Amino acid sequence: MTQSGEKVKPVEAADDAFWDQFWADTSTTVQDVFTLVPAAEIRAVREESPSNLATLCYKAMEKLVQGADSGCSSDKERQVVLNCTRLLTRILPYIFEDPDWRGFFWSTVPGAGRAGRLDEEGDDDEARPLAESLLLAIADLLFCPDFTIQTHKKSSPESAEDIRSIDSCEYIWEAGVGFAHSPPPNYIHDLNRTELLKLLLTCFSEAMYLPPSSESKNLNPWVTFFCSSENRHALPLFTSLLNVVCAYDPVGYGIPYNHLLFFNHREQLVEQAIQILIVTLEHEAGSAVSAALQALDTSASPSPNEEQEPAGPDNLFVNYLSRIHREEDLSLILRGLARLLNNPLLQTYLPRSSKKIQFHQELLILFWKFCDFNKKFLFFVLKSSDVLDMLVPILFYLNDASADQSRVGLMHMGVFIILLLSGERNFGVRLNKPYALRVPMDIPVFTGTHADLLIVIFHKIITSGHQRLQPLFDCLLTIIVNISPYLKSLSMVAANKLLHLLEAFSTPWFLFSSPQNHHLVFFLLEVFNNIIQYQFDGNCNLVYTIIRKRNVFHQLANLPSDTVSIEKAQQKKKKKKSGISRTNSIEKESMEGSRPAAPAEPGTLKTSLEATPGIDKITEKAQVGEDGTMVAVPRSDSSQATADNSTVAGASDTESNSERDPEVYHTESEAVRSRLSSVSAAAWSANPDWVLSWKAKLPLQTIMRLLQVLVPQVEKICIDKGLTDESEILNFLQHGTLVGLLPVPHPILIRKYQANAGTAMWFRTYIWGVIYLRNMDPPIWYDTDIRLFEIQRV
Repeated sequence: MTQSGEKVKPVEAADDAFWDQFWADTSTTVQDVFTLVPAAEIRAVREESPSNLATLCYKAMEKLVQGADSGCSSDKERQVVLNCTRLLTRILPYIFEDPDWRGFFWSTVPGAGRAGRLDEEGDDDEARPLAESLLLAIADLLFCPDFTIQTHKKSSPESAEDIRSIDSCEYIWEAGVGFAHSPPPNYIHDLNRTELLKLLLTCFSEAMYLPPSSESKNLNPWVTFFCSSENRHALPLFTSLLNVVCAYDPVGYGIPYNHLLFFNHREQLVEQAIQILIVTLEHEAGSAVSAALQALDTSASPSPNEEQEPAGPDNLFVNYLSRIHREEDLSLILRGLARLLNNPLLQTYLPRSSKKIQFHQELLILFWKFCDFNKKFLFFVLKSSDVLDMLVPILFYLNDASADQSRVGLMHMGVFIILLLSGERNFGVRLNKPYALRVPMDIPVFTGTHADLLIVIFHKIITSGHQRLQPLFDCLLTIIVNISPYLKSLSMVAANKLLHLLEAFSTPWFLFSSPQNHHLVFFLLEVFNNIIQYQFDGNCNLVYTIIRKRNVFHQLANLPSDTVSIEKAQQKKKKKKSGISRTNSIEKESMEGSRPAAPAEPGTLKTSLEATPGIDKITEKAQVGEDGTMVAVPRSDSSQATADNSTVAGASDTESNSERDPEVYHTESEAVRSRLSSVSAAAWSANPDWVLSWKAKLPLQTIMRLLQVLVPQVEKICIDKGLTDESEILNFLQHGTLVGLLPVPHPILIRKYQANAGTAMWFRTYIWGVIYLRNMDPPIWYDTDIRLFEIQRV
């Protein structure tokens, strides 16, 4: 394999004897190719003998095209196709990393038709760029009889014509969406598919070699072509990838320890399949694709007349995904994703008894894309308590990753999914289901609902996570605000956690240490107001906790705003370490069998992320009408006006102001958004006018009225009965009522997730970062000049 490095003079493309030695070997594996073809050598040929590298790529590609055309009927041909696949997987990243080579695959080779023939019928293919020929050959090879699919007939198709006329829709790899027949397992086919998908993923990875850009037009040309109508296998391939993922059962037919007995080739295929799906399902906010998805969404009319249905997005993978609508298909997808996401949670009963999957981040991204692109799927998920089968593993991952700096991306992904779900009323309603599972998590033991679980875990992330999670505080509290009007009964543990957050966020030193910290207090007050106004009856635990901690509210109402007090508070801040103390928070013992969230092992690789846009950029407000329908609240022009505007909904000044998040794209490693040490805050300092501007808008009326009515009654009971037992007080509060005593209920405000160019860029860097780190055997992109993100060691 090293001859190409030694020859600096160009080798004739026609010298088959020379070129054939690259793919003639019968016993190589992809790992061998990576060892035999070192990076330094590929770069040396690229610099010193570019025509040889170009010929090598072209020749390897030509072999794939010939294999696709002939149908790979002999073992020798199949071996050549696999060797060329491995060689191209090895070389492509070094072509992408050099800007001068970037156009290579989008150029044509003079005089070469699709299989290097100069035949008359190949007119269409004459002008095909190399990239297109390569992608079409890979697609054909993925449906190649006795190589990647089982033929139905005893004898395989005789002629090349039969190959071209194969209807690949009859050869979908796995039963599931739109396909009822499950082909017999064939691990050789699985291995061959995996190698071809690895090459396909490498073709798509050109995106890693371009710097992050907020341009919403920069779609990946490889993906755009592969997912277009030029690829006749687009539908069966999308369906095959989806069904392979959703049908996978890592437990291995229910036999414990099964995975220790044999190597699971299907798992490798599932990993490659899900990575191809998350990369191909791309569309940009504000693009034609968005408009097409929008049109599809509104066309969900019950009329049986299909003709008027709009065309949908050009990316056929996104198009097909957005059209899945049969209940049984939606159910199959949801069950498959939930089964896989819950897999690491089942690990604990019989240690190491079942295979522990590693692709949970890809599963979260795929679930996200389904919810985002297919509204029928989103409503199906929320229609029953099945949504909780997704929520519990997400909360488990959030809790588990909260101390690990290398998993910040996973934390954001999980929070974004819950933010998206929380924009729908049904999500809040489903959270009232009692939480009976006992997944071992390092959190206080409690008896309550899924809402309690969510609040307890969010509290833990805020109080004991690391600095880099601070940009998520707004999102976490927005989720709690969104669900609060529907929470029928919070446990005492969750009520204490919420009050502890208010206590921590409303200390003068914290409020005065950054221009945005007061927003967190507004969010929490909105939570309390929603519960008191809309769910007073079942929430005696929260009401009792508010009464017990009434001092916090009085201090907030009387927050000093004079210069001396502000300076005093800031002096205090210098003595304190930034972050939020866990004191005053009532910690109970953690669940049995749980491990505390562990920081990353030193030396762990991680990839940098883009900064996420501020909460006001990624959400839009909607007001809930009396019939439960939502009406969008128009955005005010200036960010300053949001505060005044908030009175429309009697709600809050929780919107970030523009200096919070200038739409600048910088990596999170340099994120200037950390609240307590933000650069924008460096020039800023708290002053009396600023404090008064928001203090006057604190929505305290409802809580103060509640305290005014209930505190004397509770004190009277205590004196009369000499009570110190809280159960009697809770009993009194449970049967009390505030009907007619509280201010008129404010309309419910929901902040719904809204994609934009900033989030699209964040997702792209996150997705490719996950794929980079998950493909280390062989290390496809390791040590190449990647520009989309930085690779860092913890």
